[in-house]
Amino acid sequence: MLRSVIKKSKKTCFLIILLALVLIHFSFKAGFSEQEMLVWGNRCLSESYDPSGEVKLKKWEIMLTPDAFVRLKKDYTNGKEEYYSFQLHRYKDMNYLGTTTAGNLQLTAIADDIIVQTKDDPKGDIDSMATQMNIPVKNMEPERLDSLQELLKYFKGKSL
Repeated sequence: MLRSVIKKSKKTCFLIILLALVLIHFSFKAGFSEQEMLVWGNRCLSESYDPSGEVKLKKWEIMLTPDAFVRLKKDYTNGKEEYYSFQLHRYKDMNYLGTTTAGNLQLTAIADDIIVQTKDDPKGDIDSMATQMNIPVKNMEPERLDSLQELLKYFKGKSL
């Protein structure tokens, strides 16, 4: 008959430690909920958006929606409105041009998949499509950019 060389108390201690490590591993693997990611993404985009380059801008709104759209709406003092909408399943890449203080976030689509609409424009209302959406931003640290890029990739995969 085979006998264990490890005493019963040592076996129990080993199993408890192993179980604790497995539980810790899975608690970290679970990470953030989708709702928390959405809240963080919206806060990141809103806090980072830099309207200072557009003098006649009255108000703006940028958001990431639960159905994986990035939407940007701009209202100008002359009554003109611009609206951009981008479904992330058509997301191709994100580039950043600038410094940590100020720059331009470029979201690129696979093709002309970004909706661009103007309303009450003196040149006339225009509906068009674009391949790139440029978002002026400020205070974008490299870590924040990386996190935002991973978030966009996650929502791209979710929307497929």
